[in-house]
Amino acid sequence: MSGSTFGKLFTISTWGESHGKALGVVIDGCPAGISLEEADIQADLDRRKPGSHLYSTPRKESDTVHILSGVFQGKTTGTPISLVIYNEDHHSADYSALSEVYRPGHADFTFDQKFGFRDYRGGGRSSGRETAARVAAGAVAKKILASLDISICAYTKQIGPVSIEHFDANEILKNKVCMPDANAAQKASAFLDDCIKKQDSAGGIIECRVEGLPAGIGEPVFQKLDALLGQAILSIGAVKGIEFGDGFDIANAVGSQNNDSFYVAEDGSIQKRTNHAGGILGGISDGSPLIFRAALKPTPSIGQEQQTVNAHGEATAISIKGRHDPVVVPRAVVVVEAMTAITLVDLLFQNMLSTIHGIHEFYKKNK
Repeated sequence: MSGSTFGKLFTISTWGESHGKALGVVIDGCPAGISLEEADIQADLDRRKPGSHLYSTPRKESDTVHILSGVFQGKTTGTPISLVIYNEDHHSADYSALSEVYRPGHADFTFDQKFGFRDYRGGGRSSGRETAARVAAGAVAKKILASLDISICAYTKQIGPVSIEHFDANEILKNKVCMPDANAAQKASAFLDDCIKKQDSAGGIIECRVEGLPAGIGEPVFQKLDALLGQAILSIGAVKGIEFGDGFDIANAVGSQNNDSFYVAEDGSIQKRTNHAGGILGGISDGSPLIFRAALKPTPSIGQEQQTVNAHGEATAISIKGRHDPVVVPRAVVVVEAMTAITLVDLLFQNMLSTIHGIHEFYKKNK
């Protein structure tokens, strides 16, 4: 299967299945000399891992990461970094009844059509569990960004009909739905409680803000910053849409409203008075905060009876059993951060080759 590798200079290749022995990632292109230990990665994996609260699948996985290569005496060596996470609580028998039935909203039918075969144990490679490997790689990318004073903050903006009205970054990790608004978090929790009672699920919106990203990041035409972020975020299974800055609201604006005026700040730098563009112009970062939102669909595995067909083309009904999240949005927040970090690091590395002056400066300093 192709399509499991992402990046150009800083690349990740994820592997493994939801109900296999393990899953993991190989990171190539990571510079030597970065302080890295398993605890640095584990912190983000703990934000994503299942079984942590009522709105997460009850599957119990420690998601303990092991560094197999690429690190020596607490520093990256410049060689490929291999990370593994062993599956500890996979109940494959929960899925035996689904071996020939196509679950609505899942990739069962399309995998069968493409490969003539599918791993029905939790969806195999199409399972959301694959994102644990991305989060592990993203934690490494975040360390690179932090050394450049670039920070990423993602959070739940909306669950079902409930949207945040205030922003307090300290609240994000204090509630089960990762909302920066305590009051909205309470309302969202009540909505999810009702979904659980009805054996239903909910979708939502994740917003992501990047601070400290310099102007000039992104390659024109096909490798634009927003184009690659779009690919990265849309590769997360539950994501069905993405918008930057004012997003689809620009369709209702006129040019005089949508354009961001420039001015010269007191320190002599060029700044924008507004940020309708979300920090990207012409596919290249403009130095303003990078802002985008991703829309995630409701979890397709629900307890209500649904109509479907089996692999023999026969009509049937299905009620999904097993262990599933009533909403994936809160656990996907750190996944969005991870894919954003991986994309930005790759483009930052590419940007080092943009001018001959930059290359001359690097080699003169190293003579």
